[in-house]
Amino acid sequence: MNRTNQSTVIKAAINSYIDNGIKDKQDLYTKVVDELGVPRPTVRRVARDLRNELLEKIQILQSESKTNTTTISEQ
Repeated sequence: MNRTNQSTVIKAAINSYIDNGIKDKQDLYTKVVDELGVPRPTVRRVARDLRNELLEKIQILQSESKTNTTTISEQ
């Protein structure tokens, strides 16, 4: 499995377990490792990448609309 596809599969598994109510991080990692047969450090790395991607999206959604209006008018 190449890295991009593996990361995508791991991210999907993480999101699925979170959506199904898993709240303990270690339990979440263990379930993903058991389900997909990938090394735990890989799951932790992908989880970190997912966390950073979500934080970027949150920052965009939390930004002030004034900033967005200024950006649009400058274009």
